[in-house]
Amino acid sequence: MFFEGSEKRIEIVVNGDSQSLRSFGDSFWQQAVAKAGADVLSKISNSGCDAYLLSESSLFVWDKRLVMLTCGNTNLVDAALFMIDQLNSVNIAWLSYQRKSEFLSHLQSSHFEDDIQRLNEVMIGRAYRIGHLDGHHHYFYCSQKGESASVSRSMQMYHIDGQVADYLRGDTLDALSIRQRLKLAPLFCDFEFDDHLFNPFGYSINGIRHNDYFTIHITPQERSSYVSIETNLNSALEASSIFCELLNILNPRVWDVIGFNGQLVVDAFPPHIDLADCNVSLNQADTLYINHYKQAKRERLVAEAL
Repeated sequence: MFFEGSEKRIEIVVNGDSQSLRSFGDSFWQQAVAKAGADVLSKISNSGCDAYLLSESSLFVWDKRLVMLTCGNTNLVDAALFMIDQLNSVNIAWLSYQRKSEFLSHLQSSHFEDDIQRLNEVMIGRAYRIGHLDGHHHYFYCSQKGESASVSRSMQMYHIDGQVADYLRGDTLDALSIRQRLKLAPLFCDFEFDDHLFNPFGYSINGIRHNDYFTIHITPQERSSYVSIETNLNSALEASSIFCELLNILNPRVWDVIGFNGQLVVDAFPPHIDLADCNVSLNQADTLYINHYKQAKRERLVAEAL
């Protein structure tokens, strides 16, 4: 069974005098999520943030900012265009849109170039490809005006291996056991959790603490396993410690680290080879950092009968 775990991501920041995004209410965000081809499964809230767990990833809404991620064959650009229309582009201080090269890109309903053409009809922005077109690469688009004034760090892991990976592919899973095996309670102290176990495979969790958030999505299928984690924890050392622990638990063959206005300390990462890196200065305030790593040990391949 194949599922495209790689997410598309949009971030929108509205002007300071604009209506609070949280005041739009659940029905509005359900409409936005439906435009992408996903559903809202559950929601948790605190004084700073609303976190929606989706059938395909997550949505986080603050008063002046939102982050939405969708995986699978979703069409996130449709949700983005809906939100731009409803919010009015003059009220948008910043917009960014990201995609990564998919395992099976020909199965997607659109490609990055298609999405950017549609966004450029209502926004003025710049688009980048980071990485080689015939290999592993990322796409990034951002509006030309304004600055994001946000910090986020994410990691994408590919081809996980070991005891926890085997457990995630099993048929006797429960959400509490997954949280315990990933050590999420000690790693994300004082966070409120909201998680969902998919059938037959897959696991998603959102966590919020005041204005802080994290989200983890796991597609464990052996031939196309993928895990993503994203957080806005402001401490680079805290985020690095969490990422290192999850690398040791999930043992991916390769992984990416993406920092937006914040890099990670990687000295404690498992033995690795730094394959590639790129720093993109987007404006006077915002910088995108991307690093691509692989395990230092040699990979043993297994021939598969077709």
